[in-house]
Amino acid sequence: MSKPHLIDLQAVKKVFYTEELETWALNNIHLRIDEGEYVSVSGPSGCGKSTLLSVMGLLSSFNEGHYFLNGTEVSALGEVEQARVRNRDIGFIFQAFNLIGEMNVFENVELPLTFRDDLSKKQRHAMVVEALEQVDMGHRQKHAPSELSGGQQQRVAIARALAGHPKVLLADEPTGNLDSANADMVMELLSKLHGNGSTIVMVTHDPRSAEHAKRKVSLFDGKLVDDCRQVQPMLAAIEG
Repeated sequence: MSKPHLIDLQAVKKVFYTEELETWALNNIHLRIDEGEYVSVSGPSGCGKSTLLSVMGLLSSFNEGHYFLNGTEVSALGEVEQARVRNRDIGFIFQAFNLIGEMNVFENVELPLTFRDDLSKKQRHAMVVEALEQVDMGHRQKHAPSELSGGQQQRVAIARALAGHPKVLLADEPTGNLDSANADMVMELLSKLHGNGSTIVMVTHDPRSAEHAKRKVSLFDGKLVDDCRQVQPMLAAIEG
């Protein structure tokens, strides 16, 4: 029996109704993503990129279709079970970092883990330390977010997404609030994480950021209009 796709969206449709108008945020989306892939999602403003990521992250429902995560139809689960899946299997990286100012770095990274009843305090501590080391922020555990640069805050946000060992990392414009130097640093970090086995789906409007992905998906008016995998390594192997 073949291994299921990590993410499998089948004929997903999402419609917003405003003042008797129908806006198709997602229009018959078929998309399969396997474990270990690094996928960028691009397209013009309002094309459905962030809506697609919200659906993948179980932050938003949809009108029609099916969503399977690692073989389980998560779109058919109740709210409590979806929340459990979201907390354990999905790591979120947001453009605005979304760190809590009243908490230090360690506490911010640990927060999602405190909602898991399968982890002891000792296990949580070890997972937080491991995640912060992965993003080279282990030395800033006791600092407040306000004491960090934008690039450092995004590294902490990535550590928070990583700490629970999720099946997939969902990044929504992860460099949108950063200058070019810090943006490059964050993209290099995501590439490193992908090299270590992380599955990443990233929404971005920046062509330079999209170039880091190994597969590029494009949306237009809620429809998937392009799906391109990087083929250079394959061609090199053939030519060799």
